[in-house]
Amino acid sequence: MLIGRILVVGGGTAGWMAAAALAHKFAGTGMAITLVESAEIGTVGVGEATIPHIRHFNATLGIDEAEFLAATKGTYKLGIEFVDWGRKGDSYIHPFAEFGAPIDGVPFHHQWLASQAAGAFEEFSLPIQAARQGRFRRPDGDPYNYAYQFDAGLYAKFLRGYSEARGVVRREGKVTDVALDGETGFVRSVTLESGEVLEADLFVDCSGFRGLLIEQALHAGYEEWTHWLPCDRAIALPCPNTGPLPPLTRATAQESGWIWRIPLQHRTGNGHVYSSGFTSDDAALETLLAQLSADPLAEPNRLRFVTGKRKRQWVGNTIAIGLASGFLEPLESTSIHLIQVAIGRLLDLFPTQAWDPLDAQEFNRLMALDYERVRDFLILHYHCQQREDSEFWRHCRAMTVPDSLAHKLELFRERGVVVQYREGTFLEPSWLAVYLGQHVTPRHTDPRAGGPQVAAAMAAMRAEILATAEAMPSHEAALGMAA
Repeated sequence: MLIGRILVVGGGTAGWMAAAALAHKFAGTGMAITLVESAEIGTVGVGEATIPHIRHFNATLGIDEAEFLAATKGTYKLGIEFVDWGRKGDSYIHPFAEFGAPIDGVPFHHQWLASQAAGAFEEFSLPIQAARQGRFRRPDGDPYNYAYQFDAGLYAKFLRGYSEARGVVRREGKVTDVALDGETGFVRSVTLESGEVLEADLFVDCSGFRGLLIEQALHAGYEEWTHWLPCDRAIALPCPNTGPLPPLTRATAQESGWIWRIPLQHRTGNGHVYSSGFTSDDAALETLLAQLSADPLAEPNRLRFVTGKRKRQWVGNTIAIGLASGFLEPLESTSIHLIQVAIGRLLDLFPTQAWDPLDAQEFNRLMALDYERVRDFLILHYHCQQREDSEFWRHCRAMTVPDSLAHKLELFRERGVVVQYREGTFLEPSWLAVYLGQHVTPRHTDPRAGGPQVAAAMAAMRAEILATAEAMPSHEAALGMAA
């Protein structure tokens, strides 16, 4: 039998995404959905870049793309540009698309490795060529995908309107106490600062790093990964736009971390993710200020975090989503995606009043896989590089990586094999972009690769991609911003 009451604790992107999805899923069932948040408690609100999966989330909710982009001051995103990562002076783009196409049944990257005179690897990616030229067009049979860059605070506001229109009730207030059932150990209710008590059958903890329910009340435990991902602080600082808006996010490596640059319609988001073990907070701010293209629009927003995840993200009748469930730095724009994944898992395994513990076990197993596979992809960026200019980069290159990543690296370095997962966020093209962009090359390639016909096929492919990109409108025109 379906449970009847859901309480989402915390707003922001995670809370309102969860509320919106639950309201859509249970429309017409009589499900009572309440969200409690306090206007006095700020949200992190710096996650402004996404990966293509967000389009599916919005489409499932029936959200019109043009309306969404207007409400969130959003822009299109064809990939992420990595500057100075493999070596100083490097620039490569991780696109949301395949590179080239197989030739004579041989994977394209093997043909390219055997025929590198055909051009740079990125010249065989349509979204990369479009992004380099500041162009964008929605795919129409073209083999590429796209995501968005938007104001996360405005997205939460947009989803609040969507949710409330579908029956979600918002309650203002700070949670000061969590009551547990003495027999089951489940959360029974939360008490607000006003003294009001809110009861529910299912609790969704979107309270951020604090983990008010999942950690402070239920003691789920935390698995820390800072020995692999040493960055533990960030400074966010917006500034006005200057020049054309590129349809991509930029991540520029620094001495002890990296700086993001995200173009929105009304401003540019900037931030410095860094390791406090290798630089000071003051020095990190100076580094960020030196990279701004215009004077800042606000005071610096300083964040501290511990990379990792809850050991259990579903405990009893409580599911943690967003920062309450864990944190992986925003290098590959996965924060909002992991919120979306958790919501999808919850809807797939939604509990009945019987509260079968297998639901929670499966949710925790799948979410652990999602976090670990994103973690490995992030570690790849830090570990596989040839920078000698700072202690931070030497440390990252020398560290021992997880066995799961070591296995993938060994197979690619030996034979150019990209290990495939049945479940995981990043597929073969993503791994290829980082491997080859950061100078990880295989010792051996497919013995069938090469031959006189391959060079002609690659030349034709390259020319077609370039011509297609050049025919696209500008990013501003695609957004309806150009005169």
